[in-house]
Amino acid sequence: MQVLSQGVAAKIRDGFADYHARFAAITRRAKRRFETRDAAGMRADLIERIELYDVCVGQMQRWLEHVLGEHSQDGLLWSSIRDAYAQAVADLLDQELYKTFYNTLTRRFFRTQGVDPAIEFVALDIEPTDHITHPVARHSYAVQGDLAAVFERVLQGYRFAVPWAHPERCAEAMARAVRERFTHWSATQFVQIELLETVFYREQRAYLVGRAFGEYRHTPLALALENGPEGIVVDALLTDRDHIAQLFGYTRSHFFADLPTVGDAVVFLRSLLPHKPVDELYTVLGRAKQGKTERYRAFFRHLTQHPDEQFVHADGERGMVMLVFTLPSWPLVFKLIRDRFAYPKETAREEVMAKYRIVSHHDRAGRLVDAQEFRFLRFARRQFAPELLEELLSSCAGSVRVEGEDLVIAHCYLERRLRPLNLYLKEVSREDALRAVIDYGQAIRDLARSDIFPGDLLLKNFGVTRNHRAIFYDYDELALVRDCCFKRLPQARNDEDEMRHGAWYYVDPADVFPEEFPRFLGLSPEQHETLVRVHGDIFDVAWWHALQESLRRGDTYEVMPYPDAVRLNPGERDPAAG
Repeated sequence: MQVLSQGVAAKIRDGFADYHARFAAITRRAKRRFETRDAAGMRADLIERIELYDVCVGQMQRWLEHVLGEHSQDGLLWSSIRDAYAQAVADLLDQELYKTFYNTLTRRFFRTQGVDPAIEFVALDIEPTDHITHPVARHSYAVQGDLAAVFERVLQGYRFAVPWAHPERCAEAMARAVRERFTHWSATQFVQIELLETVFYREQRAYLVGRAFGEYRHTPLALALENGPEGIVVDALLTDRDHIAQLFGYTRSHFFADLPTVGDAVVFLRSLLPHKPVDELYTVLGRAKQGKTERYRAFFRHLTQHPDEQFVHADGERGMVMLVFTLPSWPLVFKLIRDRFAYPKETAREEVMAKYRIVSHHDRAGRLVDAQEFRFLRFARRQFAPELLEELLSSCAGSVRVEGEDLVIAHCYLERRLRPLNLYLKEVSREDALRAVIDYGQAIRDLARSDIFPGDLLLKNFGVTRNHRAIFYDYDELALVRDCCFKRLPQARNDEDEMRHGAWYYVDPADVFPEEFPRFLGLSPEQHETLVRVHGDIFDVAWWHALQESLRRGDTYEVMPYPDAVRLNPGERDPAAG
């Protein structure tokens, strides 16, 4: 058994190394995509890279079935393989990624419900980056004298096939921004700048990420690069921690960053964003499966530390399609698809799951929450409030069952918990509420420009982040803008039509009537007037038709992951932005 175990362990290790190499090969394409302004190619690479993990797991699973044959379900053999595998990866910096790959295989073979410490790696009590002391590769620049000259050296240190456009002007603009933003620092301002050697690519931009040190303190630092008609320019300088957090946020697509090892990069990014969960950093670097592992590990560690706290319904209106619950002390929500949907919902379970897959593969434009899919989670039944437990067993019986003192959830989604917009508007000041209403309208624009129509625009389906951004999180009616049929409301033919309850005209499932949007939002008169004044054209069918034509031509629209205030030379605003 020992020889077989060691051979299988080595093969699984090599299988993950193969996945890692193929992942890196796709990632390296991003530099060329940026240089050639190939946004469509970048999107295709994102989807290919997301799907690669399951492809590689499937290949390894078929090999194991062939080699192990009738012993593929032998728990003692797999326990021996696990021990051999632990030795095989013990000296690797990213050993946690290798262990997650192994766990995925065991769960596929045994259909594990909960965890099985006899055959898989569990270790809920470890912090995955604690053993990493290897520093991630970076460039360091001592600041002596003219800061603009230092920024010029920074730009010269990163080479592309496309030339820098106006590097002197970019460097001077960055130095000027530093002088304006850091007047409270010492007279020396920056004394050293550190930037990761790896360039981060996403959508149509590239980013140099690091930090700057003053005499007594340091600040995160990111340079946003744009490849324009004249060459590459520095579009923005990000120095605010909140702006960096948005850049690496859970409402954005994954980065392409050609990192030889991942754990050391996560350690560095934690130094910039100490409150950012490790799972979100792994995920935004494209390591979604490891992100799931770390989210699971962190949550169950928290759960064991709060054994008397109960799961309850999440705040907000109860959904007709999804049942949503949370643990009050943890910033996540669990979303389960109900067995049956109340009228007028006609969506099937498979269609809801397809909507979530669209979101996972799509440019989220900073307005969609990343949802992670989990299967066969096991909880203590006593940790569910009685009312919630009753509804889970009655409304989600296809996904939930009781096993002794445990509750097993066969399928669910986990998302960051946001404050529902309809509740938020009632809790904040008049000024904050108006700002939220305006950003709600901007969220609809941003989603539309990325070819996403939310379907249901009710305020309860949007949440508000810590940074006061409106985010959409209810995906069961989501559609692509190009597939919708935007129409004007028909005029009533007579008084009978005018008085009839409900529509007197035929409505196809793909039909959308933008004029109706404001009628059901429940806004105050002032909020309604503000929304229409700032974003009135999104209620005009002509705006949607023009956007559809643009999307079908292949036009691309960027939704910046940072505010205009940090841009060095903001250009003309896109007409579609309103």
